[in-house]
Formats: sequence, C-alpha cells, structure tokens
Amino acid sequence: MTIETFSGLVVAITGAGSGIGRGLALEAAARGAHLALSDIDIARAEATAAMITTPGTTVTVHALDVADRSAVFSWADTVAAEHGQVNVIINNAGVALMAPVAELSITDFEWLMQINFWGVVHGTQAFLPHLKAADVGHVVNISSVFGLMAIPSQSAYNAAKFAVRGFTDALRIELDVDRETNVSATTIHPGGIKTNIARDARSNDDDPELRLESERSFDAVARTTPEKAAAQILDAVQKNRRRALIGPDAIAFDLVARLPAVVSQRILTGVARRRLGL
Repeated sequence: MTIETFSGLVVAITGAGSGIGRGLALEAAARGAHLALSDIDIARAEATAAMITTPGTTVTVHALDVADRSAVFSWADTVAAEHGQVNVIINNAGVALMAPVAELSITDFEWLMQINFWGVVHGTQAFLPHLKAADVGHVVNISSVFGLMAIPSQSAYNAAKFAVRGFTDALRIELDVDRETNVSATTIHPGGIKTNIARDARSNDDDPELRLESERSFDAVARTTPEKAAAQILDAVQKNRRRALIGPDAIAFDLVARLPAVVSQRILTGVARRRLGL
C-alpha cells in the first residue's frame, strides 16, 4: 500500500487552481507524477497547468464543482480513461464561512457543507474503484486544524472539517481491515497556509473594517507557504501516515485540542473576548 515514489503515478487534485491545490500540483509534477487537475474556475486550473514544465508530464484540466456528485463521478471516469489509471485522489477543494451560530444563514451553511464535506465524500467514492484497479492507490482528504478544535465564528467550517476527519479515519480503518486492498488513506490537517481562503470567505458581517481585521489576523498566523504544505502532504502520503499536521501552528492546535475541554475552551473564550474588546 505504500507509495515509495510518485514517478509515473497519476494524481488527481480538486481545487487545483490556487493555494494548496496549486502547490500540490507543482510538487507532484516535480516528483514525476502525471496530473489530472480540476477547479470550479477553469481559468485558474489552466494557469496552474501552464506552470508545470516538467518534461514528460501529462496534465489534463477540467472544470468541476465538487458539490455536483454526478459531475465528480464523471470526472473520475474521464481521468481514468485519459490517463489509463488513477493512483491518488487529493480532495482539496474548499471554501470558508465566518458567522456566529445565532446569525448563520442555513443557505450559507449548506453551501459550505456541499463543498467542504460532500465534495470530499463524492471524490472519495468516485475514485475508489479506479484506485483499487491500479497497482497502488491513496486517498488524501484535506481537513484542517479546525477539524481538531472548535473555534468561535467557525461552526460551519468546524462541522465540515470534523466530518472529513471522521469520514477519512473510518475509511482508513476499513482499508486496514481489508488485507487484500492496495489502497490507503490519509487525513491532512493544515494550519495557517498563505492562501486566499480568508479573502474569499463568506461572512455575515458586511463591515469592511472588521473583515479587513479578520484577513490581517489570518495573515499573521499563516506562516506556511502552499509549496511547503504540499511537500509535507506528499511526504505524509509516501510515509502512509494516518494523519498529518501541516505547519508549526497545526502542532500547537493539536496540543491544545488534547487538553480537557474545560481548559481548552476557556483559553479560546479568553482569546475571543480580548479580540472583541470585551
């Protein structure tokens, strides 16, 4: 089940048009993989493809809304047909939403869950048969440090990322039970990565100053570049890790999350109150 090298393997990536997805595409290509890239913004995915100059690398690009189950299954079949096999699916596409529970729009909540959770489910189920048909296969699902610990104003994001963690952990155990399988799975928990996810996030607050402050706060803790994150993620796949913490802040999150809830939640309450000036 262990992927010793990416050379010659076919790696499919959702949300490949920017951020971690783009970093993963470039890193996988540098390690010798062929790529099937998708993004809801086809122009972004094509821009990523244009950055890949590794000799001999085959790259295909498709527009994809991961919330559309039939579209994801169709893409998986297309990738297998175009490349002859699929070895790795990285379910990376994701969005952000900031709102306290009392003000959370159910429409926005469902929008986020369709992408951040159901998109992962769709990608996993669509590609599993193709991974099993290959010599070796791996499912990589992107959760978050917010899948380790709950954060105020992030209830929807927390819900999706905790769900991704539980879903992928269960999948990994199922694959471990099957002694004949050639497929494994890894849950990824990135910390603050220098991407545009905070700027592209939906929010219930239209105050531009508060939004700018949120973006500045994110930038202050986003210490890891997409390139470094991608390298750590692919290293985790090659080591067949069950979970991988990406970035030093992810390690800190994991440590705090291991504290008794009464302690960790009091810490977070104090931080939130200070930020709000209460």
